[in-house]
Amino acid sequence: MKLKKVFSVFLLVVVSVGVSGWGFFAHKKINRLAVFTLPVEMVGFYKRNIAYLSEKAVNPDMRRYVVKEEACRHYIDLDKYGDSAANRLPRYFKEAVASLTLDTMQLYGMVPWHIDRVQYRLTQAFLTQDAEAVLRLSADLGHYIGDANVPLHTTSNYNGQKTGQDGIHGFWESRLPELFFEDYDFFVGKAEYVHNTQLRSWEAVKEAHAALDSVLLMEKLLTEKFPDSKKYSFEARGASTVRVYSFDFSRKYHDMLNGMVERQMRKAVKMTGDFWYTAWVDGGQPRINDWGVRLDTLIESNMMKAEILHRSHESGEIIE
Repeated sequence: MKLKKVFSVFLLVVVSVGVSGWGFFAHKKINRLAVFTLPVEMVGFYKRNIAYLSEKAVNPDMRRYVVKEEACRHYIDLDKYGDSAANRLPRYFKEAVASLTLDTMQLYGMVPWHIDRVQYRLTQAFLTQDAEAVLRLSADLGHYIGDANVPLHTTSNYNGQKTGQDGIHGFWESRLPELFFEDYDFFVGKAEYVHNTQLRSWEAVKEAHAALDSVLLMEKLLTEKFPDSKKYSFEARGASTVRVYSFDFSRKYHDMLNGMVERQMRKAVKMTGDFWYTAWVDGGQPRINDWGVRLDTLIESNMMKAEILHRSHESGEIIE
């Protein structure tokens, strides 16, 4: 039996690193760093499972290729809704469905609304003291919060394809953090209770969208000064040699952005910790440090692979 389409799914996941969300590196770092914002009543449980929370931060990106409804949960194309969409769109899911229709939301993206849905499920998991669900949903929530803080996740020009800047998506949110992460300051303070997580999600999207013009303009201005031979270089990745943005071009672009990548990543870390803490408070403040659960990432990885195979079989994607 040849699992042709299943293989294709994993191939897409591999080659899309840095194209979906912050890139695997940054998503994992955001979840990991968020653990250290938590209060003493929570941090023991989360630290015991920090490897799981970090590794599974990328699960939503992996699901994009096997779950039809997943992709729209990572972005929102505000430009498709007209001028001042960030201020005009309904803040709450039910109101948005009534006003926009679910089909439209799925077409143009729904990350701020989906964050609140995951937040609700995480709160319920705390209420029912379902430790495994708490960890799974915490990892997922950190991913979607990370995406909401990325400027290129707020526009249909998500990869610069409409402005002749193809590749800027992975450049901004994957290569730059990988190159300059060690220079960033992640002392973001302690997690704080959020009285309205839905409005907070929208604030994150609005702030990210406000930075979009600079993301595109600075790259375009810098490109005018760099011939392709200087803008790009080649690096060994395993057995392959791939073209990447050169270190010199990356450094100058990073400097022109004046700390933007670091600021947005810090916001994602703090927001993730705040939302985890808020769900715990709203979920009755269970004594989670007493929970003995420590999920084995290898077992969970095998479970995910089994789920992919199961979904592929159900949809007829396994080819004899």
